[in-house]
Amino acid sequence: MKQVIIIGGGIAGMQCASELLRHGVAVTIIEKESDLGGKIRNWHKLFPTFTPANEVLAEVRHKLMSSSNLTIKTGCEATKISATSVTLSSGEELKCDAAVIATGFTLFDARIKEEYGYGIYDNVITSAELEQMFNDNNVHLKQGGTPRRIAILHCVGSRDEKVCQRHCSKVCCVTGVKQAMELKEMFPAADVFNFYMDIRMFGPGYEEMYREAQTKYNIHFVRGRISEVSPTFDNRLQIKAEDTLTGRPLKMGVDMLVLLIGMKSNAHNSVLTSDCNLISQPSGFMQPKDSFLHNVESNVDGVFYAGAVTAPKNVGESINEGTAAAQAVAKWLEKQ
Repeated sequence: MKQVIIIGGGIAGMQCASELLRHGVAVTIIEKESDLGGKIRNWHKLFPTFTPANEVLAEVRHKLMSSSNLTIKTGCEATKISATSVTLSSGEELKCDAAVIATGFTLFDARIKEEYGYGIYDNVITSAELEQMFNDNNVHLKQGGTPRRIAILHCVGSRDEKVCQRHCSKVCCVTGVKQAMELKEMFPAADVFNFYMDIRMFGPGYEEMYREAQTKYNIHFVRGRISEVSPTFDNRLQIKAEDTLTGRPLKMGVDMLVLLIGMKSNAHNSVLTSDCNLISQPSGFMQPKDSFLHNVESNVDGVFYAGAVTAPKNVGESINEGTAAAQAVAKWLEKQ
C-alpha cells in the first residue's frame, strides 16, 4: 500500500487525508499541536453563512477518523521533507511515497504595531481573541460591563510596507463585517465602526453581507486608517484617524478596539526553501509549480501543497485545495 505523509493537521490537511484514504492510500498526519483542526478550532462562525465552525470541523473529522489506514502524530514538527521521506524534530525519519505540506499560516503579531496599543492598553484585542470570546459567549470589557462603542480596524499586518507585509490577507475585510454583525447581535444598542483602506469582498455572498451590515445592522464604515490610540481618564480609548473620503481628521472615544490581524507566512517556510529545495514567494508563502493547472504541486516532484501555505485562503478554499491535492497525489502515485 502506498504511503503519504501530510504535514499539517488543519482543515486542508484533514480533508486531503480523508480523500487519500478513500483512494486506498495509507496516510500519516504530522501535527505540531496537541490535536488536529488548526485555527478553525478557535473560530466561532464562518462567513458569509454564519455556519458554526465546529460543525464544519466535526464533519471533516468524522470522515477522517473512519479509516484504519490513518496514523496521527501530534506534538511534533517536520524538519526535512522530500517525496520519499520526512524527518521529524525528534530525529525520527518516516519513509513515504509522496508528501503534502499543509502547514497553513501564522497570525500577525499585533504587538509589532505599537501605535494601536495592543498589549499596552485594556480592551485592545485581536480578531482572533474576539472569536474566542464569541465561542465563550463572553464578550466583555476588562473592567466589566458591556461596550457601547466599538471600533474595528482592518489591515493590521496586511498591505503594510512598514512591517514587510505587502500582501492582502484576503479574508480580513469580510471577517470584520462578520464580527461587526455578531457584535451588533450581542449589543444592539452599541455603535460599531469599521475603519478600512478598501473593502475587498472576494467571494459569493460577501458583497450582500456587506450591504446587509449597513442597511439592517446600521454598522458604520469609515474609509481611513487609525494613526494613534491612547487611553482616557475614564478607562476608554481615544483613537485618531482620518476620514479619507471627506479629508477630515477624526477623534473618537471607544470602549473596545478590535484589530483585524492578517495572515503571514510561517517562519518555518525558510527551512523548506533552504533545506528542502522548495521555492517561496516574496511574501514568504510557498510557490506552487503553476498558479492554474498545477497549483497544488511544488517545484519538487512528489511534494504537494494544500491550503494557506501558498497564500491566504478562506476555509472553503482550503477544503477544496485539500481535495485537489489528494487527487493530484493519487494521480502521481499511479505513475510510480
